[in-house]
Amino acid sequence: MSKSESESESESESEEEKGSAAGRYIEKARQTVENIARTQLPQIEKAANFMAEAIRGGGLVRVFGTGHGSLPSLEAFPRSGSIIGFQSIAELPITLLHHVGGDMGIEQFRFLQRQEGYGTAILSSHRPQPGDVLLLFSHSGMNSPVLDMALEAKRRGMPVVAVTSLEHSLAVKPRHSSGKRLLEIADVVIDTSAPLGDASIELEGLAHRVGPVSTVATMTIMNALVVQTAARLVEQGYQPHVEVNMNVPSETSIRAHNDEGYADYRKRVIR
Repeated sequence: MSKSESESESESESEEEKGSAAGRYIEKARQTVENIARTQLPQIEKAANFMAEAIRGGGLVRVFGTGHGSLPSLEAFPRSGSIIGFQSIAELPITLLHHVGGDMGIEQFRFLQRQEGYGTAILSSHRPQPGDVLLLFSHSGMNSPVLDMALEAKRRGMPVVAVTSLEHSLAVKPRHSSGKRLLEIADVVIDTSAPLGDASIELEGLAHRVGPVSTVATMTIMNALVVQTAARLVEQGYQPHVEVNMNVPSETSIRAHNDEGYADYRKRVIR
């Protein structure tokens, strides 16, 4: 083998050991989920107990987040494989449906993220009832709407569950007038294991890391909460209504089954 061939093979082996950027990200995402499984199951189970109690009592688990934190809220319901009793609260100007410029633009988004009182108004407009639970997603745990909602829920006697990055939240100073971060208000705190700044992969020649992992983490946690809540309800002799995928073979009417669930959901909302 020539020297150039040997050097080429050595460089190839080095690249394989290093791994592709995509492979490194997937590995980081896998580690994040594994860390959640290793460290957060007790908190997930505790939160699910609150949620099962609310659903069994005819109430709702109100789910909210801003920015990318709104995605697990949208995952909660309605979607196949979830159960009746979760309510997604999606305030359009502060979800990821906002624009860069113009109406619902980034400037409005930035303003609303720090506007105190907005979250209180959002929660109040959904008329939460005694027995409901509030589930909040926030990577930093410091934006005003989420803090407002957590404080208002506590004032109303609602259990508050926070899904946040402890590493990020503990590294930043609170900016809400309460002087608190979300983790200091919630009854149950579930750590996403996402790093400070969220992005997880450093690339040579690029000044800032890429590849956020919080969405992988929060979607995993959201569905883990749904599954654990369903399991807890079944243990208690209560049959949660599961939304079934409309595109699978079935001898019964899936549409009618799902419509029964939506009717139950509407009763919970207007009770």
